[in-house]
Amino acid sequence: MSFPPSHAFDPVLAARFRALALEALKRSASPFIELPDSLLVVDPFRQRLGFLKKGALQAAFTISTAANGLGCEDGSFRTPVGWHHIRARIGESAAPGTVFRNRVPTGEMWSGEPRDEDLILTRVLTLGGLEAGVNQGPGCDSRERTIYLHGTNQEALLGQPISHGCIRLSNQAVTALFDLVREGDALVVADKDLVDGLGLGRLHFAGVAGSGMSALAQFVAMKDGQASGSDRAFEGGQRIETRHSLEALGIKIFPQDGSGLKGNCSALVVSTAVEDTVPDLAAARALGVPVLHRSELLAHFTATHRTIAVTGTSGKSTTTAMLFELLRGTGWDPSVITGGDLRVLQAEGLLGNAWGDASDLLVIEADESDGSVVRYHPAVGVVLNLQKDHKDEAEVAGMFREFVHNIRESSVVGDAENLSEFRAGATVFGFGQKAHVRAEQVKTGIDSSQFCLDNIIFELNVPGLHNVENALAALAVCRTLGVPMGDLVAPLRDFKGVSRRFQVLGQANGITVVDDFGHNPAKIAASLRTAHLRVGRVLAVFQPHGFGPLRFLRTELLETFAAELSSTDQLWMLEAFYAGGTTSRDISSVDLVRDLQAKGCVATFADSRDELVDSLLHEARTGDLILIMGARDPSLTELAKEILARLATR
Repeated sequence: MSFPPSHAFDPVLAARFRALALEALKRSASPFIELPDSLLVVDPFRQRLGFLKKGALQAAFTISTAANGLGCEDGSFRTPVGWHHIRARIGESAAPGTVFRNRVPTGEMWSGEPRDEDLILTRVLTLGGLEAGVNQGPGCDSRERTIYLHGTNQEALLGQPISHGCIRLSNQAVTALFDLVREGDALVVADKDLVDGLGLGRLHFAGVAGSGMSALAQFVAMKDGQASGSDRAFEGGQRIETRHSLEALGIKIFPQDGSGLKGNCSALVVSTAVEDTVPDLAAARALGVPVLHRSELLAHFTATHRTIAVTGTSGKSTTTAMLFELLRGTGWDPSVITGGDLRVLQAEGLLGNAWGDASDLLVIEADESDGSVVRYHPAVGVVLNLQKDHKDEAEVAGMFREFVHNIRESSVVGDAENLSEFRAGATVFGFGQKAHVRAEQVKTGIDSSQFCLDNIIFELNVPGLHNVENALAALAVCRTLGVPMGDLVAPLRDFKGVSRRFQVLGQANGITVVDDFGHNPAKIAASLRTAHLRVGRVLAVFQPHGFGPLRFLRTELLETFAAELSSTDQLWMLEAFYAGGTTSRDISSVDLVRDLQAKGCVATFADSRDELVDSLLHEARTGDLILIMGARDPSLTELAKEILARLATR
C-alpha cells in the first residue's frame, strides 16, 4: 500500500532541537561533551523528532510518545530520557505496512483498515541507553525494556502522547528516518523543556542593525525569547542608538568575529545581505550551528500566530503600521514585525519596527524584493499593488499568486487592473466601483486627508492620496476581522505615521524639509505628488539605493521624474548607495542625470554631500519644499536634519 506524503518541515525547528540537545549535554551522565555530528532529538513536549547532521536539520517528524510521562524504570511504561544510540535497524527491505512482533516480521500486512490493536509496522529502530544507572543497566535498561522507534497504524493520533515508552511515527516517516540514520547514531530524549518564551533557545542575528533583522530580534526578546546579535556597523562606532535600544531589551551584542556562536547559541539568523565571508557564518558552519534565513524565522512566526501579512511593491510599511495602530487602538493587542519605524513606538523609546503583545494576532510586512513572500502562510493576506521594483512585474505576479494560494482565512486585494487575478473571493479596496471598501468624497490637504466610507467620515493626519489607499486596505482587513467601522475613526485619526514616509522634519525661514523613503518609481511619484499639494517649488534630492536597482529601474526612474517634476522644480542626485560587497558599479547617477537633462529637466549631479548642501542653501527660498528621497542608507535622515539646521542659520 502507499501512504500519504508528509508535510515539509519547519527549518526553524533546528534551533529548538539543538537547544534541547545542548541542555542534555549538561546531564551528569552524558557521554558527550559536545554534540555528535549525527543526532536524533526526541522532543516529548511538542511530540516532534528531528535529525540533525552537523547542525543542519535533515528531517523532522511528528511522533507519539510519553503517554505515561518520562522515566526509565522497568515496568513504568514511560519514555526513557537521556542519551541513547541506535542499536539496530530492522526491516530494511520490508514493504510498507509490514507487521512486526518482537522485532520480527509476522508475514501479516496492515492496509490502512481500522484496528484497535496498536501495531508495530514497516521499520524498527531499537535503542540502547548510554547513561549508566539512568537508561543503561539493571532496572532501567532501554534495550531490555524494548524501547524503539517504529511505524504505527494509529497515524491519526500522532502529535498526541498516546504511545507509552516507544516512539511512534507515520509509516512514511519511519521509512524516511530509517534511510537517514545508521547504527550507532546518537539519540537524546529531552527531559526538560526550554524555559524561554518561544522555546527556540538563543538565536544570534548577524547584521542585527538592519531593519528586518532588528525587528525579528526585538520581537524575540519582547516575547521572552533569547536573542543576541552582531553588526559591523557597531564595530565602526555607527548606529549607536540602535545598539543601545537593542541592548535595553536584553539583546546581547557580540563582535562580528564568530564569538556569538559559541556556548548556548541554537541558530544563526542571516539575511540575504549577509555574505559568505562574514565570520559569524564561518563559525556557525564550523560549530555545527543551524543557519536560518530571516524569512524562515518570520515564516515560523507567521505560522504560529494568527498573522496578517501585507505585501505589494509600495505602501507595505505604512499599511502594516496603520493596521497595527487600528487594532491596538480597538483593544486587539496585536504584535508587529515590519521594515519601517512606527513613530508611535519610537515615542515609547523603541526603535519602532517591532512590538510583541499578549494576543496571538501578528501583523507583518511581507517582502517581495527577495522572493521571501512565498514562504508565508498568513491567516489574512493583503496585496496592495504591483509595479516594477526589484523584479519585473511578471515575476512578482508569480510570487503573489503563490502568496494568495497560501492564505489560510481571507484575502484583501487592491482594485488595480493588474491585480484582477488575485481578487477571487477577496475583499477589494480602492476608489473604483468594483471595490467593496471604497472611499468617497475624498479630500486631500497639505498635511491630512478626509474620506467617507460606509457613511462614516474618516480623517487621516498623513498626507497624500496614496495614504488614503493604504488606509482603505487597513480598514478592509479590520472589516474581515469583524472590527466595527465606527470604532476605527479615532485610531485612524490618531495614526502617527512611519519614519521617513514623507516625514516633515521642520521649517526654517519658510522652507520645509521632508525626509522620505521614496526609492522606486511608484513611491517617488507618490512623494512628488504629495509635495505638490503645497504651494511652492520642490527641490528634490534622490540617492538610488544601490547600483543594481539604478541599472534595473533606469528607464522607469527617467520616465517618473520627467513626468512628475514641474517646470520650476529642481532635482539633485547623489551617487548610488554602496553598502559593500561584490556588486558591479558599472552605472552612475550621472547617467540618469544626463538622461533627465536631455528631456529638459533641471537635474544636477552632486559629487558630494557638502556640494549638495551648499547648492540647496544657495537655491532655496521661502515657500520651497526640500524633499530628500532614498532607501537603505541610514545617514539620509542625518543629511536632511543637517540641511534644516543650516537653513536656520543661513
